[in-house]
Amino acid sequence: MLETRVLIVGGGPAGSTLAWSLKRAGISSVILDKAHFPRDKVCAGWVTPAVMQELEIDVDQYAREQVLQPITAFRTGLMGQNPVQSEFLDDPVSYGIRRVEFDNFLLRRCGAELRLGEGVKSIRSEGNHWIVNDSIRASLLVGAGGHFCPVARFINDNKSPETAVVAQETEFHLSPEQRRHCPVLATTPELFFTPDLKGYGWVFRKGEYLNIGLGREDKHKLAGHVERFCSGLTESGRIPSDLPARFRGHAYLLYSHADRKLVDERVMLIGDAAGLAYPQSGEGIRPAVESALMAAEVIRHCGEDCSVDGLYPYLEEMEARFGKRQPGGGLVELLPVRLRQILASQLLKNQWLVKNLVVNRWFLHRQDQALKLHCSQPDLELQHPV
Repeated sequence: MLETRVLIVGGGPAGSTLAWSLKRAGISSVILDKAHFPRDKVCAGWVTPAVMQELEIDVDQYAREQVLQPITAFRTGLMGQNPVQSEFLDDPVSYGIRRVEFDNFLLRRCGAELRLGEGVKSIRSEGNHWIVNDSIRASLLVGAGGHFCPVARFINDNKSPETAVVAQETEFHLSPEQRRHCPVLATTPELFFTPDLKGYGWVFRKGEYLNIGLGREDKHKLAGHVERFCSGLTESGRIPSDLPARFRGHAYLLYSHADRKLVDERVMLIGDAAGLAYPQSGEGIRPAVESALMAAEVIRHCGEDCSVDGLYPYLEEMEARFGKRQPGGGLVELLPVRLRQILASQLLKNQWLVKNLVVNRWFLHRQDQALKLHCSQPDLELQHPV
């Protein structure tokens, strides 16, 4: 029987960040993941400088062996309207990464014992421990396995069906001929909101790779929406007509809409397993990383008390960072659809609003400083920038 203080189910950015933070605090962990790494991961794939700072990644060193595409502009608009260009003259405001590389980089440096290629087959309680797959004993079980995480299902088994964002996308290596004729600039992701405002599509070039996708809160006829989006891009010459890679799907919950239980007796959820994607953009890497950093601090402070009460500070930290959940929807979502469409149409024509509200605030969250947590220094308390 393998013994560990913390068993983390899921080796993506949330799980590997938690293990990395715990290692620095002298806490052992095991990561269990059904996949072998490196593995393909469906994701548009961009991270802000704040994420790289929180993960203490030297961008120059990372870029020596992995794709790291600096982003200095965005083209944003409503489908059927001319997009607005938002330029940034300072350092890159974001970076394009390939998840197959990024996730493997984080996992290999995290310091946890890895049990890869092994899914969760059974979970049972034994005294003050969890026994998983009849082979791993842990004091604390952390779900970090994405939207369909088995740990999330385990502690939320009586929940009503959740309304998730569903997306389809593809990422492929551009041929030399395609690179010469591709008008999409590597420094400038292109974002196109659907007319009904239930989602958006994107075209994102990362050096020699092109990522194309579309996500919606309404999964009805998703393939048709993706097909029409790509047809429009092909007709306008934005993407090649002969896409070589098939589209793959994934799902995630928006933080403001999710209603999952995040802690239970000796259990925590982080990342997409907790339903943390930003509501306006659907971006989930930064919330995943930050939830893992906060979870590590709480685990260090709670000691042997992994009860709901002992883990409750995690809920307080999450709410302090991301705000209160609103499963019923916010004020804007309560407006009539036609009125929202009119407002969005005007908003996405205004260059100042697009740059400062849509891009800076909704997509990049530049108003939020990087978390300043100190898991490796046990005498410091949880700290968040104002």
